[in-house]
Amino acid sequence: MTFEVSGALSRFNALSEFEAVALLRPLVNIPSWAKIVSDGRPYTCVEEVLRSAEAACENWQPEDITQALSAHPRIGERASGASKEAQLSRGEQATLNISQQTVTDALQDGNLRYEQRFGRVFLIRAKGRSAEEILDNLQRRLQNSPETEDQETAQQLKEITLLRLKEIFPI
Repeated sequence: MTFEVSGALSRFNALSEFEAVALLRPLVNIPSWAKIVSDGRPYTCVEEVLRSAEAACENWQPEDITQALSAHPRIGERASGASKEAQLSRGEQATLNISQQTVTDALQDGNLRYEQRFGRVFLIRAKGRSAEEILDNLQRRLQNSPETEDQETAQQLKEITLLRLKEIFPI
């Protein structure tokens, strides 16, 4: 059986380990994840990269999640800086179109309450969601137990990471 390897995938397979990890690091600030995905090369198809990346997400430890969250701005706030992570975050949150002051205020209040309750930034996949949907999720998740919220945060981080990876390797 022969597989067709896309141009982006061929270039990724040809990168040095340092270059491959550098390409993957902005997707999620978890160095071990980037190394695992890089070490899986050469990949024969994009689906194989995605499966490897998804499996590598299952190995995340609480300290990995904490490290990754340090690169994420509050939802509804514009990420500052010129880093690739900041660029990705600005692009993802740009679709929110938060124009109502009441929604902006509610997100700010919810972010603060979330940080007081869980000790970290509220993380949610913004892409494909409205500001109101995000606000509803924030309000719901404020009721979670710490254990449940840890699981939801890890799931959201995984979704963000895999969406970002798909942008590198379009199917």
